Amino acid sequence: MSEMAAYPQSFYTATAVGIRDYPVLEGQRQADVCVIGGGFTGVSAALNLAEQGLDVVLLEAERIGFGASGRCGGLVGSGQRWEVLETEKAFGLERSKELWKFAESGKQDIRDRVDKHGIPCDLQRGQLVGVHKKRYLGWAREQADVLAERYEYPFCAALSAEEARARVASDTFLEGLFDSEALTLHPLNYTLGLARAAAESGVRIYEGSRVVRYSRSDPAVVETDKGAVTASFVVLACNGYLGDLEPRVASRMMPINNFMITTEPLGESRAKALINGRFGVHDTRFVVNYFRLSEDHRLIFGGGENYRAGFPRDIARFVRPYMLKLFPQLKDVAVEYAWGGTLSVTVNRLPHVGRLQPNVFFAQGYSGHGISTATFAGKVIAEAVTGTASRFDVLSDLPIHTFPGGTLLRYPGMVLGMLYYTIKDRI
Repeated sequence: MSEMAAYPQSFYTATAVGIRDYPVLEGQRQADVCVIGGGFTGVSAALNLAEQGLDVVLLEAERIGFGASGRCGGLVGSGQRWEVLETEKAFGLERSKELWKFAESGKQDIRDRVDKHGIPCDLQRGQLVGVHKKRYLGWAREQADVLAERYEYPFCAALSAEEARARVASDTFLEGLFDSEALTLHPLNYTLGLARAAAESGVRIYEGSRVVRYSRSDPAVVETDKGAVTASFVVLACNGYLGDLEPRVASRMMPINNFMITTEPLGESRAKALINGRFGVHDTRFVVNYFRLSEDHRLIFGGGENYRAGFPRDIARFVRPYMLKLFPQLKDVAVEYAWGGTLSVTVNRLPHVGRLQPNVFFAQGYSGHGISTATFAGKVIAEAVTGTASRFDVLSDLPIHTFPGGTLLRYPGMVLGMLYYTIKDRI
């Protein structure tokens, strides 16, 4: 197998730094903790556990960062997937503040890891949210004021239509909210860097080692086709790739597919005329468009999704109309990379973190807000494994509902729901 063979072709794999081959698990191993999944959650959990002195084995079915952790948009927003006014209404001001601090901790963890381990992931600051509907006018000012007054976060500024369009050359933005302390990064390089740090901290990483079953015992036995790990604790960090490994949590999240393209290089002047900076951008649509510029002046653009197992036959053709609706001035620009990836959502878009039994932990369902949330989830799972569960308990107490009809009917229900929201996006 060549070094790149198992990774999907994308702009991220073409610009990856630090890909290395880890062995396939063969035979029997013992560990304190067996982590299943080599994305943001699993690598973060493994690294944090190893730093606390535990013996950790990480099993990845494909390659490190193979899933959404190596394919996503690379935008790291502030706060949770819910806005603070939503969390205040649902949980009260104090719990809302606590959830906000968790998200800020996740962002800081990313900065700290990048600095500590020298991860070359093109970390940038800033994010603009473009308001696309008249009935959302005033939202940006309200958000900026609430965050400054109640959350000690003075880093958001409401933008007029003219100010938003001076930063992003799209006529679809009626207002904007600019967060100067949000982040963007190269997600695959970030995940690869975390894995390297984990390996250097003693984590035994195995790729091409798909888990086929694990026992509900203490210690647990985690089995692959060619080997097994006996461990005191198990961490399920599979997210949208969980499959049927653990039915007890599968019905509380649903895998969905997002799609991305990257243009040919635009040149510095044309790129700057399109987006005046290296910050991330997304709009207020329910099926969100998200984009940013690469270091070599390409547009990295995500738009559209589907709710079935397969990807569109021609992803570039599928995504390009979303890009041209925002940027018709790019109609002459070629698309050089196109790819898809699978993430998972929960019914109410809150992260699903918990414990199935005393020695089995899981985290999933980040609903498009996964880089900082998953990094933080891995850290608090490590805290809980080692006996400090206060932050883990707050996350595990969030209400997560089962999809109506369970895993059998969740896809038809989701399609109907998304049709409804697609119509709402347009009116």
